[in-house]
Amino acid sequence: MPAPKEADVDTDLGGSQREHWQGVYDRNPHMYGADPSEAARHAQKVFAAHGAREVLELGAGHGRDALWFAVRGLRVHAADFSATALDQLTRTADRQGVAGRVRTHLHDARTPLPLADASVDGVFAHMLLCMALSTAQIHALMGEIDRVLRPGGALVYTVRHTGDAHYGAGTSHGDDIFEHGGFAVHFFDRALVENLATGWDLAEVAPFEEGELPRRLWRVTQVKPASHRVRATTARDSDEPAASSRRSE
Repeated sequence: MPAPKEADVDTDLGGSQREHWQGVYDRNPHMYGADPSEAARHAQKVFAAHGAREVLELGAGHGRDALWFAVRGLRVHAADFSATALDQLTRTADRQGVAGRVRTHLHDARTPLPLADASVDGVFAHMLLCMALSTAQIHALMGEIDRVLRPGGALVYTVRHTGDAHYGAGTSHGDDIFEHGGFAVHFFDRALVENLATGWDLAEVAPFEEGELPRRLWRVTQVKPASHRVRATTARDSDEPAASSRRSE
């Protein structure tokens, strides 16, 4: 039987994954600890090099990376679709004395971002774009990132790719999305990375490994040119709303 096409991707998958992640955070408070990810350490250097003062993290979870940015003086918009995770983030921000620099957004990334055009200097997403999102939803989310990012701003994101050991394993939902152990992942090929960078300056695609498997990922850094115009929605973008906010952090 041929693999399902993108149009055949389960439309209920985003909702079921949102419920799944809510349960994960209910059962495992602060599950990823307090130390920032290596991807966030890299992003902070990129943001500093571009003079960023205000940034957005998509799929912030309980905030280990968002809070690390805030402690280093950045104003942070932390978006996630788990209310439990954001409650944990807010309490930790209070304890660390950075509540005034962190604003949380309960947000499903299949919907437009709750920020004004050109309102942030940087965007960070650690394994958010490779969650249970169709290719069309990923493109739509990238359009939203483009919209809220100021010209000259940087985007740093990480994704699991098709060289990962879990690619092709578990339950297939079509469009290179496979569910393993209850977690659905959209595995990226290089063509998708290149496509998402159309109109941007693609600074780096760096392979790295993380976790016990280990997971195999790319860390992508791209910059919105100073003369960049917000890209129009393409035909492949227009058939679905925008993208489902969750990462494995």
